[in-house]
Amino acid sequence: MINHNGELLSENDFKLTYQNRAYKYGDAIFDTLKFENNKIFFIEDHYFRLMSSMRMLRIKIPMNFTLNYYEDEILKTIKNNNLLKNARIRCTVYREDGGLFTPNSNECNFIIEAEELQKVAYKNYEIELFKDFSVFSGHLSTIKTNNRIVNVQASIFAQENNYQNCILINEKKNIVEANNANIFLIKENKLLTPALTEGCINGIIRKKIMEVVGKSTDFEIEETAISPFELIKVDEVFLTNSIFEIQSVYKYRKKTYNSDKTEKVRKLFENLKCELG
Repeated sequence: MINHNGELLSENDFKLTYQNRAYKYGDAIFDTLKFENNKIFFIEDHYFRLMSSMRMLRIKIPMNFTLNYYEDEILKTIKNNNLLKNARIRCTVYREDGGLFTPNSNECNFIIEAEELQKVAYKNYEIELFKDFSVFSGHLSTIKTNNRIVNVQASIFAQENNYQNCILINEKKNIVEANNANIFLIKENKLLTPALTEGCINGIIRKKIMEVVGKSTDFEIEETAISPFELIKVDEVFLTNSIFEIQSVYKYRKKTYNSDKTEKVRKLFENLKCELG
């Protein structure tokens, strides 16, 4: 079942028109959430990021689109898909049909999808630099819009060359993120991650890692511009997103990484999740 503007529809009954702006112009944003142990993790952070993105793109926020409403609609979708243990959720918000580049309306529509959460464990996680296309280092790139063609191309490149992921760069040739995750580098006791000004997604797990590490006496955290050459110099690399949360990287070209410090970060993050219940 798919939730379209609060109405549950079967896949066969759900239809978009040829005037759909997400399809025609990529005029949409999306949010990916994790449901596990009867809980949607970091729902408040996801909600406020979604609202911020809608305001930035001038998509009208309905008065009833509150945090409680968002959570209830997600849970309703999960329940009606019989996904009581765990689920991967995607919410897409798009502007109302019609118009050319200039829309006829800024009213919003939403689609909530839920499917079983597939857990894939990677031990020898290998990455490579994707250099065919770059991400623009503007603030618009920090939003999860439906315009993700660079990520699609990087994912195809990784698949064709037997990598688990690729690292995207911006027009300044600095590291931005992985094709589906934020990236952290560890050098001694310092965690480095690309600043939002580099064009990386404003990830929820990225935010939470920075929060817990910022309170820790074991590590320092720095948001900065990072050259790809740093991938050779650092001790460890890990990736973060809302589904796999923290993924250690084993290899980049001829460089292999440890994961001892990453495991310490993972423990800090797991403690945060436990505190949230």
